[in-house]
Amino acid sequence: MKAAGLQPVVMDAFTCYYKKVVSGDKGFIFNRDIRPVDPSEILHLENLTAFADAGSQARSRTVMIVLNGGLGTSMGLTGPKSLLAARNRQSFLEMIIRQAEKKSIRLALMNSFNTHAATLAALKAIAPNPFPCLFVQNRFPKILQYGLGPACWPKNPDLEWNPPGHGDIYTALVSSGVLQQLLSEGIQYALITNSDNLGATLDDALLGYFSEKRLPFMMEVSQRQPVDFKGGHLAVHNNGRLILREVAQCPEDELDSSRDIVTYQYFNTNNIWVNLTFLNELIQSQGAIILPMILNPKTIDPRDESSPPVYQIESAMGSAIFMFEGAAAVKVPRKRFFPVKKCNELLALRSDRFDYSEENGLRLNSKLSSDNISIQLDPRYYEKFDQFEARFPFGPPSLIHCDSLTVTGDVVFGRNVELKGNVEIISSRSQQMRIPDEALVDGVLYL
Repeated sequence: MKAAGLQPVVMDAFTCYYKKVVSGDKGFIFNRDIRPVDPSEILHLENLTAFADAGSQARSRTVMIVLNGGLGTSMGLTGPKSLLAARNRQSFLEMIIRQAEKKSIRLALMNSFNTHAATLAALKAIAPNPFPCLFVQNRFPKILQYGLGPACWPKNPDLEWNPPGHGDIYTALVSSGVLQQLLSEGIQYALITNSDNLGATLDDALLGYFSEKRLPFMMEVSQRQPVDFKGGHLAVHNNGRLILREVAQCPEDELDSSRDIVTYQYFNTNNIWVNLTFLNELIQSQGAIILPMILNPKTIDPRDESSPPVYQIESAMGSAIFMFEGAAAVKVPRKRFFPVKKCNELLALRSDRFDYSEENGLRLNSKLSSDNISIQLDPRYYEKFDQFEARFPFGPPSLIHCDSLTVTGDVVFGRNVELKGNVEIISSRSQQMRIPDEALVDGVLYL
């Protein structure tokens, strides 16, 4: 790590985690150590409207930090997901930049060593004014599962390293010098979001409450729904502090209880508010930020299952809620959480289910028949981005009156197709089938 030029604070963090691994620690958070969150312990955004004026006044002291380290590998991409066309041929990155310019929001991007060069090139083409502050996520050595030594892979030495998860943002802010730079500019508050979540805008009521109450840390959470049962959840530790338990931190024999969305009602939207002054004081008092560890078993080459098994040490930025005494969680509507992880979600984002403007960001269309939609596209033909694009050559169908969509088989959508109700499109033919232009599909369609 020293030879790679990593800062001492990064090496200190890795050393602490590595000692845990050597001692046999798997990073588990057990049921015996936590309890479910009572709804009375959670703030509600709709009750914070009186703080909007204070939030408006605090904007000049606020930065929006966008996590931009992800590659769209689950969609078959090899470059930054933020450069993918989101709506109207604008990329996620361009939409974030333009909205920040429109609303005079101070912007920073945390790239990874995989996305930095391509993002920098894209920014030069976009030519934002002002140019966002950029810093790069750190990296940790992968650890051999057998012997716990450093992984070695001469075929591709880059694969000997892994990004340490978005929990690294706090250490990266320090090691890059960006934290001190922001503080010296009078920036006190940060909203941290993901680049693929265009619903996460700088909300004045949230900012106003956060600043007026002088909170050190605030997490936006939302009500878990059946589709969220596999994800992590918020809980209360036995010491009284809020704690985030990710799926990888749950022992296998407690997975069923962690998936109970009635017991554990809230999930982390990954929209995080941090008081940078409190963060700096925490770092000054304890040095490296050591978050609850996630130990991720992988192969050194993720595309080669026969390559040596390794551990990747990671952490989640939301788990920092456990580090701050007085940290809070606020329940926000689902409209602040529209992540795009797969082509199914990209289809919804591009459709008429959403309105977008630089002034208001991404919003659900007010004419929707239902706020929620289930989209299942046959992974054989729609999983990869190029496959997906080829099957919607004229853009997405109208989904404004669609409650669910399931497509089985190889189907191309024509121009101005409208889907209504619970739609199921089925083709068992060996050749590709096409839905005609201007078609209205309501119910089940066999091709």
